[in-house]
Amino acid sequence: MDVSPQPEAGAVAAAGSGLSDPRVQAVLARLHREAKCDLFLLARLIPVALLGRLRKVPLTTAAQPIVAKGYFGVFPTVGEAPLPYWRAIDARRVVEFGTSFGISAIYLAAAMRDNDGHFVGSDIDPNKVAGARRHLEEAGLSAFSEVREGDVLETFRDLAAPIDLLLLDGNKDLYLLVLELMKPKLRKGPVVVEDNILHPFVVRKTMARYVASMNDPANGFRSATLPIGAGIEYSVFEGCAS
Repeated sequence: MDVSPQPEAGAVAAAGSGLSDPRVQAVLARLHREAKCDLFLLARLIPVALLGRLRKVPLTTAAQPIVAKGYFGVFPTVGEAPLPYWRAIDARRVVEFGTSFGISAIYLAAAMRDNDGHFVGSDIDPNKVAGARRHLEEAGLSAFSEVREGDVLETFRDLAAPIDLLLLDGNKDLYLLVLELMKPKLRKGPVVVEDNILHPFVVRKTMARYVASMNDPANGFRSATLPIGAGIEYSVFEGCAS
């Protein structure tokens, strides 16, 4: 989740990309403006997290009532920068865990419209799912997208292979479980992106396990941590070792 001040959307949109669509630009600009209010939620999150720690309540559980109210979408730089790459590799099927209100979904669905592909997102919060669907429709991207409601380990279970891109931006504790579920569906060469890898409010032990797994050659990935936005872990799947 991104809770730092965010620049206006559309500043570096690639010429000729789906982001040049005025409907897409208008929705993204509005959502990024509204997402700046996440800073106030962050201020409330600090004492909640500290109290939860004293009571030995997991951070994800203690923070859920506040997180449910926030956008926590990707930075425009994270959303826009990879679009030329997705077009270059002709990515046709991308999926996202942790769609929230749909900021990143709009970037991905716009790329899929360029490539005649399809985006599938998932979120457990009914209010956020409804918001994401509404925002995709407002951006004119409903025909190229789908947002599923529920536990990601169930909503993604029947996804068809091959998958060209997997974006992880939900409950950090589930990342390795989601990856285990999705790995057989990945074609050789796709990308797995984890957002907020360097964010100060991320549970570092959880992320350390994830990064270690992605950098273990036995798991079939080449991975690097990139200083884009709040940091992303960018991993390319090369296939499992025989």
